[in-house]
Amino acid sequence: MEHRALTNDIDLFETSSFPPLLTHKHYDTSSVFTPENLLREARRQKGLAFGQIPIICVLDPDGDLVDYLHTTGRARRHPTWACYHTTLDTFVHKKVEYGIIGRVVGAPFAVLVAEELFASGCQLLISITSAGQIISMGRPLYVVLIEKALRDEGSSYHYQPPTPYSYLHPVHRDVISTAWDHMYVPLYAGASWTTDAPFRETEEMIAICRKQGILAVEMEAAALYALASAKQYGIVCFAHVTNQMGQTEGDFEKGEAQGAQTSLDIICQTAHSWRQRRL
Repeated sequence: MEHRALTNDIDLFETSSFPPLLTHKHYDTSSVFTPENLLREARRQKGLAFGQIPIICVLDPDGDLVDYLHTTGRARRHPTWACYHTTLDTFVHKKVEYGIIGRVVGAPFAVLVAEELFASGCQLLISITSAGQIISMGRPLYVVLIEKALRDEGSSYHYQPPTPYSYLHPVHRDVISTAWDHMYVPLYAGASWTTDAPFRETEEMIAICRKQGILAVEMEAAALYALASAKQYGIVCFAHVTNQMGQTEGDFEKGEAQGAQTSLDIICQTAHSWRQRRL
């Protein structure tokens, strides 16, 4: 009797024809748990003061750029970053200061950290992730500005109602594409496939994505773009196409310094375009 008193007579999830991921999301309702409250408690527990972070930050899922910045003595630990799960480093490139967090892999982790960054003063977040080739734009390595991302993950559905894709804001797309200097980094623009399960990239799904004109597969963009749309955040995602999903020996090579200079060029050009638009 006590158990029945604590539960509903009808289980809404058992009787629904849709999975829980697609039901009861209440997109116009604020979350009870917020990044501001989490960071407040982390600062209290860690004895950290409140502090601002650089307004332009970078997610480096592979961690190669972070490693390069540490190896070359350019990275500095941010003294008031209160996240329980990550370390925020700062660095200066061409007289602009950036924040950077490495090894934020996968959609849930990416949006968790992104929420905390924007709650701490970030205004533009740049994500540069290595990606697998779906449609060849040449032999890897090359870079794709992700204009839209197929939502084959879970996190985006907590921020936006179900649709096939999440989108880069058209203003960001136009400003970056117009001002891009291809002499430094050749840039393509197109769609990616965001998956939560990299070891479930089947031949059948790859073929479907190829028919839809999808250029690459990665693990974060759909969720980050859904967050950006829901909260009007500035987020730009790039896919550094580095591999053909391990189909040949020697795959996953990223070039000199594991692609660090390419990443710095991407960051610099994106930040310059964004800052020029704000002036």
